[in-house]
Amino acid sequence: MSNETTGAAKRPFSVRDLVLIALFAALMAICSWISIPTTVPFTLQTFAVFVAAGLLGGKRGTIAVLVYILLGAVGLPVFAGFTGGVGILLGSTGGYIIGFLGSALVMWGMEKLWGSKAWVQISSMVLGLLVCYAVGTAWFMAVYTRANGAVELMTVLGWCVIPFIPFDLGKIVLAFVITNRLKPHVPQ
Repeated sequence: MSNETTGAAKRPFSVRDLVLIALFAALMAICSWISIPTTVPFTLQTFAVFVAAGLLGGKRGTIAVLVYILLGAVGLPVFAGFTGGVGILLGSTGGYIIGFLGSALVMWGMEKLWGSKAWVQISSMVLGLLVCYAVGTAWFMAVYTRANGAVELMTVLGWCVIPFIPFDLGKIVLAFVITNRLKPHVPQ
């Protein structure tokens, strides 16, 4: 019988999908709590974003990132340093959190275009990281300039991007390995 015949509407996500989305939003929170405080804290959030989009696929992974951001926006302490609230998102580092959504969207788009081959996975993580850096850096500059006066792009890159590059590349390698090991065990 078709859905029209039974009167049942097709649901966009199964219960399994919703559980996986919630689980990965929680994983992002846990990875944000593993933090070394600096101007922009060193965390494992980008790792969790890459794993979520890699394991769940672009659509569910992106929804997991959005859920994570919304949980923080309503005040749950899911961001680095056990913080939450709109103030964190509107603060100087909020653009990097919003950039996680850009990363997931890039991974989703590349997956839709070219599938989930190894080169696509790695390329999409690197490009997603660049999008996160770009959104976060532009946001940081705007907020910092409004509060403290003009700041040069190279100064902000020195504070917020360059120190993170080796660690973020390591997170990409780790996320790629974990994703490929676990993917056969995660329902698609």
